[in-house]
Amino acid sequence: MKRSIDLWQLWGFAITSFGGTILHFLYDWTGGSPLVAPFSGVNESTWEHMKLLFWPMFLFAIVQSFFFRDRWDFWYVKLRGTLLGLALIPVIFYTYNGVIGTSPDWINIAIFFVSAAIVYIYEAKLFQKEPAACHSSRLSLAALCVIALLFVIFTFATPEIDIFKDPLTGTYGI
Repeated sequence: MKRSIDLWQLWGFAITSFGGTILHFLYDWTGGSPLVAPFSGVNESTWEHMKLLFWPMFLFAIVQSFFFRDRWDFWYVKLRGTLLGLALIPVIFYTYNGVIGTSPDWINIAIFFVSAAIVYIYEAKLFQKEPAACHSSRLSLAALCVIALLFVIFTFATPEIDIFKDPLTGTYGI
């Protein structure tokens, strides 16, 4: 079972890495299509980079859930992993940026991949344990759906706070 979990998590990392990379450019490639905007990066803000991690992880989790039906804590593990990944991106970015004072592109790119790797390793560790005491897998899935909804809403109705601000243009959202 451990090997199977590790293989699933390796696939998840690969799909998330590839998918997030594609989503980074998809909005520009489609000429700014409002149909792809909720799922792709519309600017270089920290929030938009969190979106690049979220969507491939969420879609992979949906597929993975069909194969993990025996794990009643599946969505709880996925929620914990997703929250970890969504926290890592701004924490690492703002920490190193505060220390170094600059934001080289290669470090920003590395943050995405490091965050994805940490998430899938963390989830693998959780899956290798006995199923967690989760009161409601449905509640965990609902929380992930709320996060998805927030990514859609904040794409078009962007709050004017720093995490949503594009550091290149000083603008918010689309």
